[in-house]
Amino acid sequence: MIYVAILGFGVVGSGVAEVLTTNQESIDRRVRDEIRLKYILDVRDFPDSPYADKFVKDFSVIENDPEVSVVVETIGGATVALDFTRRALQAGKSVVSSNKELVATHGYDLLQLAKEKKVSYLFEASVGGGIPILRPLTSCLAANELTEVCGILNGTTNYILTRMIRGGLSFDAALKEAQEKGYAERDPSADIQGQDACRKICILAALAFGQHIYPSQVPTEGITGITLEDVAYADSCGRKIKLLGRAIRREDGKICAYVAPHLLDGEEPLAGVEDVFNAISVTGNAIGEVMFYGRGAGKLPTASAVVADVIDAARSMGQSKYLDWGPGGEDITFSPDTLSDRWYVRLHAPAEEVRARLGEVQFLARPGATEGETAFLTGRQYTRPELDRALEGLSADSVIRMYH
Repeated sequence: MIYVAILGFGVVGSGVAEVLTTNQESIDRRVRDEIRLKYILDVRDFPDSPYADKFVKDFSVIENDPEVSVVVETIGGATVALDFTRRALQAGKSVVSSNKELVATHGYDLLQLAKEKKVSYLFEASVGGGIPILRPLTSCLAANELTEVCGILNGTTNYILTRMIRGGLSFDAALKEAQEKGYAERDPSADIQGQDACRKICILAALAFGQHIYPSQVPTEGITGITLEDVAYADSCGRKIKLLGRAIRREDGKICAYVAPHLLDGEEPLAGVEDVFNAISVTGNAIGEVMFYGRGAGKLPTASAVVADVIDAARSMGQSKYLDWGPGGEDITFSPDTLSDRWYVRLHAPAEEVRARLGEVQFLARPGATEGETAFLTGRQYTRPELDRALEGLSADSVIRMYH
């Protein structure tokens, strides 16, 4: 008998309890043992829950129970969750997590602790919700030298951009709708400012390239500056705006990771990913480019990934199954400012002066454009500093720039 404890009974935690009990027979068959939920830790009371007899409020009950082999952490954040995770691993219990902030910030240290204690620390659900991506990176694609991971990593921002593009809603209206549908939190800042995507690309980069990448090393820009004017200009040239997290490995082994809005050609696979769906593209020297697609969040899709890790941890009892990457450091990354790209730019300046500064560019048009507003795609590739220097002093207004 393998006993499981769940930390946190929110959306994901309650989904894990539901999947464990609803699919109990098939899970037992896959593990060739019985997996049973023993405890749920939460500071709140749930007297009407079908699991009411399993609730505890003191983590030490779980920590000191030798019958508990697997702890599922769905609390979120990197304070209490970090303390409980460390204590569970120290007590010789495997930990399964959906907590991208914790993994992105402390993943290396926690993996080392798990290895030391010969237990597992698994976190498939921390990236992409129910999309299987971390396990394929470390197993199915293990024969490849991976060079790039890029994707739509946040369902909230993708939904907002889809409603702006498809429905003509302003950013504020699309955000409000996302909140009403439960896709966005009351405080949506981690999503719309790109922090959620930043944490996820850190985890993907660490697994793909073998070195811990910290959120502080990932320049991050969200979608709060995107307007319907930008949507219209993108549409005029057959493109769509998407928020991408991107990690690239150079030949010298150094890694660049960043999050920013991009203008994608409408024919690109990522351009067709809409609503709350996520998609992650992985490039390797043997496989070429492969893409993983599905719902990036939600109660049961995320719980599905968590329970798959529980099964993995249960199968590995006594031999431990763990992921691994190096400690990272400031010397292993390089800045996206060194990357050359074509750019989308919107500003207030005469078209003649833009051409004089940048040479041939592709000017864009939209209905109802205000006098003096100019939007274009650069004709050649620039690094961000090169583009900034070329545009310096050109407009007194704020300049919108986007990777192309």
